[in-house]
Amino acid sequence: MKDQESAGELVKVPESKLFVRFQDCDPLGHLNNVRYFDYFLNAREEHTYKYYNLNLMELARQHRANWLVTNHHIAYLRPANLGAIIHIQTRIIHFDNTTIVIEGMMLNKDKTKLKSLLWTTMRYVSLETGRPTDHPDDIMNMLELLDVDEVMYDPDGFQTRIKQVTKELKSLED
Repeated sequence: MKDQESAGELVKVPESKLFVRFQDCDPLGHLNNVRYFDYFLNAREEHTYKYYNLNLMELARQHRANWLVTNHHIAYLRPANLGAIIHIQTRIIHFDNTTIVIEGMMLNKDKTKLKSLLWTTMRYVSLETGRPTDHPDDIMNMLELLDVDEVMYDPDGFQTRIKQVTKELKSLED
């Protein structure tokens, strides 16, 4: 990982600022539902490289394993309109020996309104067997450093999390 630890605090919640492009929108000028996944996943890839100096394909080659998406849980709360500036934040909210859960938040330009919330669950899978495998020690150590303890993950708590984030953002407006 980059020298965030020595230069200061490790960035557990990295962020990207994006522009909603015409090619990604539906006829109403809203970001197409399928494109939300691209925006979130591309932002997370950028975050792992920019903030942690991790190339996920190199890491997969090194350990002969990689994360595969097992499910997404997404809420479309407000449209991301053509030409809008949005912010995407990502964070690890849960991990165990074989699984990670990444949370993605899409916010408006001022970061006061939640547009979308995504939970992506990924299983760590051996490239040789195609079966789940345990994270190696170096990855477990990295996940421990990056896990956001403030988010109390509950697999059935997605709607509760939406209410929590919305309430937190509303309190920032007051």
